[in-house]
Amino acid sequence: MHVQRLPALSDNYIFLLHDPTRSIAAVVDPAEAAPVLPCLDQLGASLVAIFNTHHHRDHVGGNSELLQRFPNAIVYGGADDRGRIPGQSVFLQDGDHVTFGDRRAEVLFVPGHTRAHIAYYFPPANPDQMGDLFCGDTLFSGGCGRLFEGTPAQMVQSLSKIRALPDTTYVWCAHEYTLKNLQFALTVDRANSDLQQRFSQVQVARSRAESTVPSNLGIEKRTNPFLRWDTPELRHATQAENDIQTFARLRGKRDHF
Repeated sequence: MHVQRLPALSDNYIFLLHDPTRSIAAVVDPAEAAPVLPCLDQLGASLVAIFNTHHHRDHVGGNSELLQRFPNAIVYGGADDRGRIPGQSVFLQDGDHVTFGDRRAEVLFVPGHTRAHIAYYFPPANPDQMGDLFCGDTLFSGGCGRLFEGTPAQMVQSLSKIRALPDTTYVWCAHEYTLKNLQFALTVDRANSDLQQRFSQVQVARSRAESTVPSNLGIEKRTNPFLRWDTPELRHATQAENDIQTFARLRGKRDHF
């Protein structure tokens, strides 16, 4: 399974999964069809699946046009998104599995950003390779999604599921928000040397218009404040009394940053 990152809209990423041995492809969260169709033509691949993480327009906006070209493609999404994702025919719950080519992904129910949000985790094909997490807007590189339909407690539980995955996991998040996320992270975790080093690297990458996605989960665990709600540093920075309050105050600070 080869993953191609396709920029879309102002700061979205669409991920195209390609199995060259079968000449098939799948897309994750197609914000629009325009970047996907020429890529499929170039690869000579047929679209067999659309994996949606949630119902927001900038994640499902290309579904209908893609289905016009590939009417047999199967549209996957969360069970609680029934009626909100165009063309959805498979309604997934936590612990379900989906397949693409030779790879099998576990479905994680990760509400918080929305009430029905899911993520797809493909374990590594071989022990010496990386796994792949397609997490939509739940976890970002250096940050996490806003709480539109969920609570801080739900988001902590969701991020706990992601944090439990192996460090050797690519984080394919759906937006290029890393630089601003790390600028915020330094306001609450400024003594974190790993974070300082990462911020310097991201500044250089973005000055060259290079993408910062995918990240990897090991780096996120060390530098992303939204995976560090239970550390003394973040508890002190937010003057909170427990993990949920720490996370809620971090999210509130980020909302107004």
